[in-house]
Amino acid sequence: MNIGTVIFFVLGAVFNIMGNLGVIIFPDAYTRLQASSTCSTTSVLSFLIGCMFLVGLGPMLGRLLVITIFFFVTSPISAHIIARFAWQNGMVAWRRNFRMTGGRGRADG
Repeated sequence: MNIGTVIFFVLGAVFNIMGNLGVIIFPDAYTRLQASSTCSTTSVLSFLIGCMFLVGLGPMLGRLLVITIFFFVTSPISAHIIARFAWQNGMVAWRRNFRMTGGRGRADG
């Protein structure tokens, strides 16, 4: 394994962890979907570039390029379909409507 492979594998793992934290931390489905789809796309890209460094030039490189292009076409489309389905079924986006009073949150209305 060369240094390029290791760098892109570690970078992919970092993006993956950030996406998982975003899914846990963010308050509603839309922001969670944005965190998971963005970080998964960059994570998979990093892993695939690392694999390209690993296999070098050859027939496997072409397959990895086709997989990368396919993933970049289908991942945003699937995230858009999920968000649109949630919107059409009445799922509302999170809004900050809490006012802090004395260290405790209180709903404004």
